[in-house]
Amino acid sequence: MSLAWPWALAALIVVPLLLVARWWLNRRRRKVAVRVSSIALIRAALPGRSRWQRRFPAALFALGLLALGLAVARPQASLAVPQDSTSILLAMDVSQSMCSTDVPPNRLAAARDAAREFVLAQDDGTRIGLVAFSGISGLLVEPTDDKQALLTAIDNLRTSRGTAIGQAILTSIDAIAEINPAVPPTGVELGSPDAPAPGSYVADTIVVLTDGANTQGVDPVTAAQEAKARGLRVYTIGFGTTDPAPLICSPDQMTAGSGARPEWRGGGGGRRAQLIDEDTLGEVAELTGGEYFRAQDAEQLVDVLTDLPGTIVVQKRDVEMTVWFVLAGALLAGTGVGLSLRWNRS
Repeated sequence: MSLAWPWALAALIVVPLLLVARWWLNRRRRKVAVRVSSIALIRAALPGRSRWQRRFPAALFALGLLALGLAVARPQASLAVPQDSTSILLAMDVSQSMCSTDVPPNRLAAARDAAREFVLAQDDGTRIGLVAFSGISGLLVEPTDDKQALLTAIDNLRTSRGTAIGQAILTSIDAIAEINPAVPPTGVELGSPDAPAPGSYVADTIVVLTDGANTQGVDPVTAAQEAKARGLRVYTIGFGTTDPAPLICSPDQMTAGSGARPEWRGGGGGRRAQLIDEDTLGEVAELTGGEYFRAQDAEQLVDVLTDLPGTIVVQKRDVEMTVWFVLAGALLAGTGVGLSLRWNRS
């Protein structure tokens, strides 16, 4: 448990001050007590009360004041966010370099298979959205727990020219903003009363899978700053090797009308090294509180994606507990006063 206003604990000084005042009044009362001829008569006139009946109400009242003093400091508990309250936006690179055959049969086919396993491995109720990006980015499936819709969209991924990683992050932010009022969309002023406090995170998460570097559009680090300002973690995955390999696309992996031929091959003898901008991907993840992963083959990619839910789905959120401390303090103090009045009734 943490305290939002730890300096407010100074209010707790009231409790020992009241105890000292009570002790002083009792002592003064004894000094000015009237002498009588028969103590037995006084004892007979007083109601019979044990020592614990005298002290128990005072103890309850003191505990109530302590709880109220802690409430002033705004206590917060770090609680796990329920899995069905989160959304994962999976942004997949579909640039033409994803047809590189360094990962057989090619990177796109391996990425499709890994994404399918990722979707099928999720518990019912987990919401996943799908963003595809090349030179532009687009939301293919808004966050949903409909696994069949996600699988169909994954199977229909097609390659195109360019790599816009930064734009994919912004598209993912806007997709989350549509379902989470605490996340403002891009292009609007920040300052929603529901927005997360600086340094805290919402439960929703963005996962970016790419095999290259940003070639156009918004810089990924600039987009990551937008995600950070909204409390969104971005996890990045660099996929593929650095070995030169032919770029070979099958008909179902090409965008219609793109001019690419089946068995399309990149220039330069059909072989080209596909380099991942790991520095930028690592900076994006670090800036937003996420993590960067490297996957050089299909098996590693499956492992990374299927292990992600344990990292990103069950997250911690600081929940203010002030109201519970106020209720407990009021109940304890009120009970103490009530018992004192009842047991001291003459």
